[in-house]
Amino acid sequence: MAASTKKLTVQEMIEAKSQKSSSQTMEKIVPVVLFLLTSVSVLTTLGILFTLLFETFTFFSKVSIWEFITEKKWYPFVEASASYGVMPLIMGTLKITVIATVVAVPIGLGAAIYLSEYASDRTRRIIKPVLEVLAGVPTIVYGFFALTFVTPVLQKIIPDLSIFNALSPGIVVGIMIIPMIASLSEDAMSSVPNTMREGALGLGSTKLEVTLKVVLPAAISGIVASIVLAISRAIGETMIVTVAGGSTPNLDWNVTESIQTMTAYIVQVSTGDAGYGTTIYYSIYAVGFTLFLFTLIMNMLAQYISKRFREEY
Repeated sequence: MAASTKKLTVQEMIEAKSQKSSSQTMEKIVPVVLFLLTSVSVLTTLGILFTLLFETFTFFSKVSIWEFITEKKWYPFVEASASYGVMPLIMGTLKITVIATVVAVPIGLGAAIYLSEYASDRTRRIIKPVLEVLAGVPTIVYGFFALTFVTPVLQKIIPDLSIFNALSPGIVVGIMIIPMIASLSEDAMSSVPNTMREGALGLGSTKLEVTLKVVLPAAISGIVASIVLAISRAIGETMIVTVAGGSTPNLDWNVTESIQTMTAYIVQVSTGDAGYGTTIYYSIYAVGFTLFLFTLIMNMLAQYISKRFREEY
């Protein structure tokens, strides 16, 4: 009997040691697997950056970087008189971005204030998901909405408005980024402790005064970061401006005429307007790198603002 008990005890010890060894092996494998999964995004980013830099340097071996920055005309499709000044494309992008910001910031911030400070829990649970549905609409649908609905409506108000213009896609891009501003700003305001609201109300402040003088200043880092990220999204928008903006790069602030943005130019060339290895082909990488710099600066600005003005409670 004692031998049987001893044998069973030894077997249990062997099984326990085996399970412990297996657990230790898994503990060593899991961090390696997670590291490899994390490395995928980093390596992908580095690969994209390397491709952009390599092809951009190839372009600048054919076209002077000084011409690219200072030339005021973008006309690459005639080799004999080609001009590669990126400023008209930047101007088209800025037109769309400014119009979108003017449309999206008041509406998005107003929606965020209502959802955070005035709406009941039931109303918030209904409105916020409906508002965020806008973020799930394909941008090509927004583009045709701008071209076939918004532009004709605007033409009744502005008779000289061209069928392709900056105003219509700018407004629709603004509508598209409203959910980003509203959702992120509402999250920032909701994170403000209720004790601050109650203290201000206890001192005799009205609901509006609490919202404007207590909640908004306390959530300013999240609000500004959401606006900067939304602007970055507007800068990189492609299909709306491709469908409704046109393909005429102009260096002016006229929003009623056809324009061309950096993203729209990349789409135009990528659809087969230029042969592989030509200067026009390499120009899309130079324009893409310029766009990359714009979005990178905006994202870094959003992170800086978020960290610099963040309130800890």
